[in-house]
Amino acid sequence: MSKQLEITLTRSVIGQSEGQRQTVQSLGLKKIRQSVVREDTPATRGMLDKVSHLVTVKEV
Repeated sequence: MSKQLEITLTRSVIGQSEGQRQTVQSLGLKKIRQSVVREDTPATRGMLDKVSHLVTVKEV
């Protein structure tokens, strides 16, 4: 069974670059403290690296 990640938006996207806003949106996050569960894939890890200062990640 593949690993899953629980991703929580902890900081606002206001004032961030357009690319970072789109990355947060593509992860499925819209509001602060909202959490989503995603598969641990290289694509997901790349998106998390781009917005690591805005989110927290836990392995589920």
